[in-house]
Amino acid sequence: MLKEFNLEPAMQPKQPFQETKQVPPSSLASLELLRNYGSRFKRLRKESVGNDTETCVSPQKKLSTEEIIRLAGARYIQHSAQWHDGSFRLPIYGYGLGGLCLTEEENRDVELAQFLLAAAERVGCQQHERACMLLNHFQWNYYGASPVQRVIFHFANALGERIRKVTEGRIISLKGCEKNKERELIERLVIDTNMAVICHQKIPFNQVMQFAGVQAIVEHVASHTKIHIINLDIGCGVLCTGLMQALAERQENKPVKLLKITAIGVPGKTELEETGKRLISFAESLNLPFLYKVVFVTDMIEIKVEQFELEDNEAVAVYSPYVLRTMVSNSDSLENLMRVIRKIRPSIMVVLELEANHNSPSFVNRFIEALFFYAAYFDCIETCINQDYECRMRIEAILCEGIRNIVAMEDRERLVRNVKIDVWRRFFARYRMVEIAFSESSLYHANLVTEKFDSGKFCTMDKNGKSLIVGWKGTPIHSISAWKFL
Repeated sequence: MLKEFNLEPAMQPKQPFQETKQVPPSSLASLELLRNYGSRFKRLRKESVGNDTETCVSPQKKLSTEEIIRLAGARYIQHSAQWHDGSFRLPIYGYGLGGLCLTEEENRDVELAQFLLAAAERVGCQQHERACMLLNHFQWNYYGASPVQRVIFHFANALGERIRKVTEGRIISLKGCEKNKERELIERLVIDTNMAVICHQKIPFNQVMQFAGVQAIVEHVASHTKIHIINLDIGCGVLCTGLMQALAERQENKPVKLLKITAIGVPGKTELEETGKRLISFAESLNLPFLYKVVFVTDMIEIKVEQFELEDNEAVAVYSPYVLRTMVSNSDSLENLMRVIRKIRPSIMVVLELEANHNSPSFVNRFIEALFFYAAYFDCIETCINQDYECRMRIEAILCEGIRNIVAMEDRERLVRNVKIDVWRRFFARYRMVEIAFSESSLYHANLVTEKFDSGKFCTMDKNGKSLIVGWKGTPIHSISAWKFL
């Protein structure tokens, strides 16, 4: 069953998630993937500039973080031979690809991205000495760095960590990193609840996902007075507060006799208890009958139907925010969870996941996919919360761990594996789950949510089947889907 998560059938490993160790030099598949990303930049440039000559033409606006990475990929392909002769000579340009003028900072960022791509390819070819030489070109000052430089910083550090592991303890560090106070701050940061809520509210697609999820649940439990929400990762309870407000607004027409929320958590996580206290207090302020319970498990393989204390006359909804991806490498836990949910037969199951392919058995392919994904994410952070330094650093700390998981880890070390909605769709079909469309009203109001943000115009929404894909400047970031059981 879990072969579904292997996205490259031609390179299938012997075990479901065992990845290939050897990648041939200049992998054609990896170069083609990079070429596809670069070609998109050229198409965008032609549309915006309307000029395909070698005359230097200034772009109409500052290039986004992802556009810089795409340009670097296109230039790397164009001059790939110069990266394979061992000299690592960079051609010096006063303009970008096809005559597009770049600022001094943009040119520097493109060059850094090319060094990063070259280092990743050398790592993929097991040429660690050459990769080290490329990484040694990096000089870092994280403070005041551009979003391009920050995302490259994290990927380069993750590459260095990967090299250290395979070269049995040899120290590979980027120049300046050991004295970088900002890097030390990132490593120490732990998000508190208040800061988590503040950061959540500043990102447009977070609000869109929350609204769509709440609306879908409310619409499918509207005829019931007893409602039971099973939240597989409740966090600070942001979705639950939104759900409570929505249910409280309907009290005159269809009063809620009891809202029960069951959170799944690991023993010792005191924040779950703190979340419960806040939700209880919030429910009291809305005069909403409420019951909160936590089911503690060390692993999802321990989950049993009996733990949820289900009642015959209650409508059950399951909310799964970015949880399933943590079990792709643990087939037993994932299968057990899905079997339990099927026995519960909820009215609706809402699933949030990252819309990305970070599970390729090819390291270089995985690296390229992740680089463009996180480039878009860092661009979003720069646009939405650049003025809130603490919030930006805290979110980037979380993204840094995601980058490490994809780049520095291998095999069973990689606990989190992102796959796209089409993969989840085929997987869910095996449990006789069918997709539920989001209502037109829900989609309309989700669009209105983005208008509350100055940067909302950059938040994009597209439909994939009946699922909603939420992205940044056209790059898919999240998927939200709704399901029921036959």
